Amino acid sequence: MLETQIKYDSIRNVAVIAHVDHGKTTLIDALLKQTHVFRTNQDEMKEERIMDSNELEKERGITIAAKNCAIEFNGTKINIIDTPGHADFSGEVERTLGMADGAVLIIDAQEGPMPQTRFVLKKAFELGLKVIVVINKIDKENARIPMVIEKTGDLFLDLATTDEQLEFPILYANGREGKVWTNLPDDITSESSTLPLLEKIIEFVPAPQNPADKPFKMVISSLGYDQHLGRIIIGKIHQGTIAKQQQVIIAQAPDKKFTIERVMVNQGLGRVEVPNAHAGDIISITGIPTATIGTTVTDPSEPSALPAIAISEPTLHMEMGPNTSPFSGNEGDFTTGRLIEERLFRELETNLSLRVEKKENGKLKVSGRGELHLAILLETLRREGFELEVGQPEVITKEIDGKLHEPVEEVSIVVPEAYVGAINQEMGKRFGEMIHMKTISPLETEFIFHIPTRTTLGLRNILATLTKGTIVYNSQMLEYRPKGKDLPKLRPGVLIADSPGKSLAYGLLTAQGRGITFIEAGTEVYAGMIIGQNATDKDIHINVCKGKKLTNMRSSASDGNIQLEPATIFSLEQSIDFLESDELLEITPKSLRLRKRELDAKR
Repeated sequence: MLETQIKYDSIRNVAVIAHVDHGKTTLIDALLKQTHVFRTNQDEMKEERIMDSNELEKERGITIAAKNCAIEFNGTKINIIDTPGHADFSGEVERTLGMADGAVLIIDAQEGPMPQTRFVLKKAFELGLKVIVVINKIDKENARIPMVIEKTGDLFLDLATTDEQLEFPILYANGREGKVWTNLPDDITSESSTLPLLEKIIEFVPAPQNPADKPFKMVISSLGYDQHLGRIIIGKIHQGTIAKQQQVIIAQAPDKKFTIERVMVNQGLGRVEVPNAHAGDIISITGIPTATIGTTVTDPSEPSALPAIAISEPTLHMEMGPNTSPFSGNEGDFTTGRLIEERLFRELETNLSLRVEKKENGKLKVSGRGELHLAILLETLRREGFELEVGQPEVITKEIDGKLHEPVEEVSIVVPEAYVGAINQEMGKRFGEMIHMKTISPLETEFIFHIPTRTTLGLRNILATLTKGTIVYNSQMLEYRPKGKDLPKLRPGVLIADSPGKSLAYGLLTAQGRGITFIEAGTEVYAGMIIGQNATDKDIHINVCKGKKLTNMRSSASDGNIQLEPATIFSLEQSIDFLESDELLEITPKSLRLRKRELDAKR
């Protein structure tokens, strides 16, 4: 148990916010290492993205779930809240910013403020947080620091609700090298560390102002689980104090009292038990097995609830259910609709941006903030051993003043000059409205489009292909507008297996004469399974299990001498993007298979 208590005025609660890939998690790594949270010989000193402990986060290089850690510096405890940078995980940002009293806004020295920068800054201002700006990656060859500072100032002018919010310090950083400067350095190789940022946090971010002389209250911001401790409830104490063995209630269900078993605070990346904690502390408590995020834990003497966390609404939904293909049950551990339903409703406890609704046909309608949000959920289920099928994502429309409205996104694109024409052509086909186009360097052009969300499905992958992977693409939900005209079908038809069996090189060679194939020779297929993409708009049924006829001049081994083009293998997101309304994606722990909804449809 921690013997000494941190003084009430020596705490700083700060959220680190940024657009995706602006270096937020890398800078936090440097802070943790340079403040000796780890011993020199600990493995963490050699790791990158220490806060991104989730396997999917490490693979994709993005932060998915918000996390807390604590650093002690010059007698002050700094609680750091690392938030996601991708717009699809904005619910994580919204639920955790309420624990902070200030924010460090990290902005890329080349890209400048991006759509998610606007979103997170607006949320910070709504909560009255004091904001420190860090211009990161100043070592980039194409860094545009004066212009980035100007655009940042314009963003603050646009979003600030008080004059005080327009006064913000600017620091400069090379996060990968663990260096921060209070003034732009003439030489970025000069000696520095991240300590100037910690000093600025202590100086600029206020200590918690929560009253300690009132009955205990706290909104639950996050949940955890430990096999020894059970459910762990995390939040910032809004008022009062909390101690072990103290009795509390959930304001939304006040009939039952709970006894606090443990009170813990962050220390480095872990937690330590303390005898009590005070207003302004970010704490973890145990002893409440049934609470949910957004509810209020309170002293029984004052049962009123605090305002619930406001979470932005989903924009996309898809139908989900158990796998119904001929291969159902062959590769997964959890295959029934009941198990899938139970798992999804458990997910609702922590995934605040998610919505799940059971339909009359027994399938589930799952709604999320975007394609990536839903894809991460599906990949998580897949890795847990679930077997399921999903349909094409659809946008969530609203009826406003008697008219149908649809979500519209602001899409920001930066591409080499050679691809300007390709961008304009593709965005034009998808009803994109160009708001801004500007040459930002001798070889790069920046676009901003407003475009209906329904026409962006699959757009990122298409533009990446058109620009040979050189595009920087970001989007942010903007608003609902009256629904526009329907988008014509842009994707070609598909090649469909017309009989079950094991695919052979000869059959695939025939298929490759029609288009591209998605499977290798030797793959088990079923009738109705999509095995490729046609070169034309029509769907074609092909027997890919067909081999060469044997003669006295040929042996069966000759089938192996056929030279095939390599199969095109889709990721989970690419598979979802590929779907049309009459198709499904079969997801198992081992395989992704595209198929037609009606497997025995007439040709």
